Amino acid sequence: MGVPHLLKSFLRIICGVIIGVTLVLYPLLYFLQEKLIFRTQNIEEKRYLHIKKNFPNSEIQMLTPDGVKLHGWFVKSSHDKSGRLLIYFGGNSEEVSWFLDNIPYLKGWSLLLVNYRGYGLSQGSPSEKNLFQDALLIYDKFSKREEIDEKRIVVMARSLGTGVGVFLASQRPLQGIILVSPYDSLQSLAKNIYPYVPVSLLLKHPFDSISRVSNIKIPLLALFASNDRVVPSKHSKKLIERWKGPKQFHEFKGFGHNSITLAEKYWTRITEFLASLE
Repeated sequence: MGVPHLLKSFLRIICGVIIGVTLVLYPLLYFLQEKLIFRTQNIEEKRYLHIKKNFPNSEIQMLTPDGVKLHGWFVKSSHDKSGRLLIYFGGNSEEVSWFLDNIPYLKGWSLLLVNYRGYGLSQGSPSEKNLFQDALLIYDKFSKREEIDEKRIVVMARSLGTGVGVFLASQRPLQGIILVSPYDSLQSLAKNIYPYVPVSLLLKHPFDSISRVSNIKIPLLALFASNDRVVPSKHSKKLIERWKGPKQFHEFKGFGHNSITLAEKYWTRITEFLASLE
C-alpha cells in the first residue's frame, strides 16, 4: 500500500472518529445540560434546625400555579419600619439559607430568600422558564404585603441568579439591583467552554441577560472578580457596558468566582450602594 493510500485511510479514520464523537457528544450535552447548569443542593438537617431556632417564624412556603411548593425564609427587619426589602437569588449550586448569615450587614432591610425548584426544600425541577416565572410570583406576593413598600424593593443576585434578577428587573419595578459575577448570556459563556459546539442549537436555557438590559434604567451595582474562571470578567463587563441606568461597578483583583465574597470591601460596596438608595 502506497503513501497516498495510507494517508487516505488515516483521514477516513480521523473523520470517522470526529463524526462518532459528535454523534455522542452533542446529544449528551443536550440531555444532560440541566445537570450541568443547575447543581441542586439539599439543606442539611442541622442547618435547618439552626435556622428554625435562630430565626423563628421566618419560614415560608409558596404554591406555584402549576402546583409546586417553593420553600424559603422571610426575615423582617427589626431596625426599620420603612418597608425596605432585599430579595436574593443565588448561584447554580447555592442553597440560599447560607445568606441568612449576612443579615448583620443589612440593617434596615427585610430579607427574602426562596430556594429554586429542586434546591433546599423546594419541590420540582429547575429550568430557565420555571425560575423566571417563580421570580415573578415571589415579587408579586411580597410586594403586596402590608409591611413592604413596593417602591423600596431591591434585588441582589449572584452568578446564575443574575440572569433571574435581570429578568425580574425587566418585568417589575425595582429600586435598584446588585449583581455579583454577572454575565451577558449563558450562551456566550458556553461558547467559551465548547467553542466547536453549536451551542445556540443545543442550549435550552440561554439566560440572555444582555438582550434585556436596554430597557432597564434602575441603579446597578455590579461586583466581579479578576480571576473568575466560571464567569470571566469580560462577560460581566459586556453586560455593564449595555446598562442604561446609573451604574457602579468594582473588580476585585486577585479573587475568583467563589472567593469574591471574602474580598475586604465586598460588603462595604454593597452597604454603601443600599444606603445611596435611601
